[in-house]
Amino acid sequence: MRTLVLPIAAMAVVVVSSNYLVQFPLNDWLTWGAFTYPVAFLVTEITNRLLGPVRARQVVYVGFALAVGLSLFLADPRIAAASGSAFLVGQLLDVFVFNRLRRRVWWLPPLVSSTLGSMLDTAIFFSMAFAATGLPWITWAIGDLSVKLTMGLLLVAPFRIAIAYAFTRGALRDRDVMGAR
Repeated sequence: MRTLVLPIAAMAVVVVSSNYLVQFPLNDWLTWGAFTYPVAFLVTEITNRLLGPVRARQVVYVGFALAVGLSLFLADPRIAAASGSAFLVGQLLDVFVFNRLRRRVWWLPPLVSSTLGSMLDTAIFFSMAFAATGLPWITWAIGDLSVKLTMGLLLVAPFRIAIAYAFTRGALRDRDVMGAR
């Protein structure tokens, strides 16, 4: 569990900050949370690639519990519940898809898994958090998804750098990252 401290801490920070920032519109299409949340997929994908899907799911579960607990103090309860539901479903889909594609060319698993996870996460979150509020949540969802998809593409580079760094440090062997379950 010690190896999961950094990914769990990173996940909790990302989700709590996103839950707080989603309450503040940037314009009619976006909230500030759209820029922080995609990093959650990066955390999950690096963990999945380096430690495998079992550990990635552990990060999702522990990060979910910590983030929702903290979010109840920092965000509206409806937003915290919507975030928790969307987070859990979107992240678990990300882990599943990434693991299915893990033996393909290096950029495909993080790109496809974050795209599908982001789409599901966005649909669940915005419909639960803002339906029947009178707020322009559909336009926020469209803007949010656009940012998530763009960020997912941009975060492929940090993914590659993190994986290369882990290998050059000699901390990992091929079997450590390829042993999918």
